[in-house]
Amino acid sequence: MSQAPAQAVGESLPHKLFDTTLQRLIDTLELEELAGSDGGAYLPLISRLPMVQGEVGNVRLFQGGGLFRVVTCSLAVAPIQLDSHMLFAFTPAASPVPHFTLDSVKAGEHFAFHLDLIPRLDLGANLAYMDEVFTPLTPAYEAAAAIEGLSQAQLSPRQHAVMSPWMLANRATAEAFAGIDTAVEAYQQHWFTLLRNGVSAAAREGVTDAELARRNLRNKRIIFDPDVDPVWERITAMIGAEAVAAQRALLIGEDE
Repeated sequence: MSQAPAQAVGESLPHKLFDTTLQRLIDTLELEELAGSDGGAYLPLISRLPMVQGEVGNVRLFQGGGLFRVVTCSLAVAPIQLDSHMLFAFTPAASPVPHFTLDSVKAGEHFAFHLDLIPRLDLGANLAYMDEVFTPLTPAYEAAAAIEGLSQAQLSPRQHAVMSPWMLANRATAEAFAGIDTAVEAYQQHWFTLLRNGVSAAAREGVTDAELARRNLRNKRIIFDPDVDPVWERITAMIGAEAVAAQRALLIGEDE
């Protein structure tokens, strides 16, 4: 059975995009949400900021649909004008199917988003995998990149290196942000097709399950490394080191 989202953060553009994408994921894969000890979200996020008291967001956890897990993080902190929603859908450690990710954000007057399928094989050494799994995204990628009002997000070369060349990571005007839902759905629907059909033996190019699992863990340790992604330092100031550590542990998935 699917379970509807437990939190309403308002009808902002970032929340609407996140909510639509998450609900499509829940409905398509019939995911089950794992509740926290109080029956609510898996991990409530409590403010550590002096000007804000109480809960400012949550981490939610879902399982099912042949996935390892789905982790979301929402932070809505009005005094600092932050409305941020992150979603990671992780395939199993030994699967060649990419992970799906979406960030949907408004900070101050600026909108931003990050959309990608995270490769499970080295694209520079596996052409058949790249062409089967990623090349079909090219029309959606090019159409989205051409939307007027987008500008490049400020990511380091190291952050780019651990994602895919089809990653869309942009700042956006309100009008441009409202137009990216087509790309998000196209990426997600292609990902659903990969989940349903799998990746061919030819595209795997002899890579073993053990090799996939080792690369997967190494890749996630880098993606969610505070030294690579400075967002963790900023979030720590908002919700505390313990909550950040718990969130990173869910995302890295050492327990898989």
